[in-house]
Amino acid sequence: MEKKTFYITTPIYYPSDNLHIGHAYTTVAADTFARFMRLTGHEVWFLTGSDEHGQKIDRAARSRGQTPQEYVDKIVEGFKLLWERLAISNNDFIRTTEERHKRVVSEIFERLYRQDDIYKAGYEGWYCTPCETFWVEARLEDGNCPDCGRPVELLKEESYFFRMSKYADRLLKHIEENPQFIQPVTRRNEMVSFIKSGLEDLCVSRTTFDWGIKVPFDPKHVVYVWVDALTNYISALGYGGDDGLYQKFWPADIHLVGKDIVRFHAIIWPVILMAAGIPLPRQVVGHGWLLLDSGKMSKSKGNVVDPHVLIDKYGVDAIRYYLLRELGFGTDGLYSEDALINRLNKDLANDLGNLVSRTLGMADKYFKGVTGSPGQVEGPDEELIALASETPGVVMDLMERRELSNALGAVWRLVSRANKYVDETAPWVLAKSPETTDRLNTVLYNLAETVRFITVITSPFMPLMAPRVWPLLGIDRRPDLHTWESLIWGRFPVGTVVRRGDPLFPRIETA
Repeated sequence: MEKKTFYITTPIYYPSDNLHIGHAYTTVAADTFARFMRLTGHEVWFLTGSDEHGQKIDRAARSRGQTPQEYVDKIVEGFKLLWERLAISNNDFIRTTEERHKRVVSEIFERLYRQDDIYKAGYEGWYCTPCETFWVEARLEDGNCPDCGRPVELLKEESYFFRMSKYADRLLKHIEENPQFIQPVTRRNEMVSFIKSGLEDLCVSRTTFDWGIKVPFDPKHVVYVWVDALTNYISALGYGGDDGLYQKFWPADIHLVGKDIVRFHAIIWPVILMAAGIPLPRQVVGHGWLLLDSGKMSKSKGNVVDPHVLIDKYGVDAIRYYLLRELGFGTDGLYSEDALINRLNKDLANDLGNLVSRTLGMADKYFKGVTGSPGQVEGPDEELIALASETPGVVMDLMERRELSNALGAVWRLVSRANKYVDETAPWVLAKSPETTDRLNTVLYNLAETVRFITVITSPFMPLMAPRVWPLLGIDRRPDLHTWESLIWGRFPVGTVVRRGDPLFPRIETA
């Protein structure tokens, strides 16, 4: 039977400077969805990339005595290194300076122009260079950009415009008929309100700089960011050319973006697609921000946290776990290194690490690591087995609702129950009498099977942990026991030899 497909994208990040931990959150979250869908039997395409054109890049490069291409090449290599270090499993990395992308942008722009959805006119408006956004005066806040709060400048130039207003009613109808299209609900309500307040036609070309894709029929203009950057989601699939990937994976199942750019993905991008006769993505998910005490992280403000430093100090799985657990679905989270250390020590070292260490240590001490046959099920066994058996379904449901933090919370309920089970059954007492050897075998078998369940379920969230646990459980050569389908209680093989190992997550000692 042919696998179901799943296509997920991150925003393509702007190489004005190196990425910070907020960008890492988006990509780690997308990677977790991609890995989870692969684990549960889907054929996945996972895209990330870089948005490399525009006035901000042009100015930054020239201020450093570089060409824009030289400038972005170096920073984009840094993007790729960070994703490699965070164990990101993307299938493709799209750059808007690639020919495969330029071809599709030119084709879409020309198509919209031919059908009179793009027209030329003079333009005067308030422009925010950091956000690359024009604003009418009524939307400014105290004369500043309503998105980032920074000063805007009044620009006058000849531009091409996209008749976005023409499609407002059709977009509203689509949102109403497809309530899952924009998630969470708070974002959907914001977008509906924005559309109802009146969509203005959109400036889609610029003449005051030339770092961009030339308008094919008017090369003194460059295609402006919205048609350029947003088109990456189909240009990366070979739309209109070698489009086997496009036919297979479009429409996208999830565009995962920060809440500050939901409007571009849930309004501008769908309207461009409608006008071009291309199916709309199935869902746009706008997550919250990872905030500092000083507010939103911003490369231009310089108040950012370098993910490389955190990886060096705490490890990849610990950073991934913290990011995914700290932000509830759609809400903001407050970053602090103290909170990260507390999460690592409590959840990973004390709870999960201790469970694995106790389980393997007792098996080694009492039975030289050999897993015996489980015997009669008693009260605490029933509770543990029932919770382990239902946890995969609970996690599946939460992942379908895009609730990463709650999905991890469901796994940690099983971790906590297993630790409680150790205290309830007291294997160290059972080990004192030959008469309770069978009972001790049952307890340790149940713990080993629980550790296997936890390791399988958490593998999309913390992908470096599973390859460390499988050899300790003695099943590194049994990939059939690493799968989602294997999460049926009692599959752990009797007679398997488990062994102690180094702590999975050593405690972080603080002054």
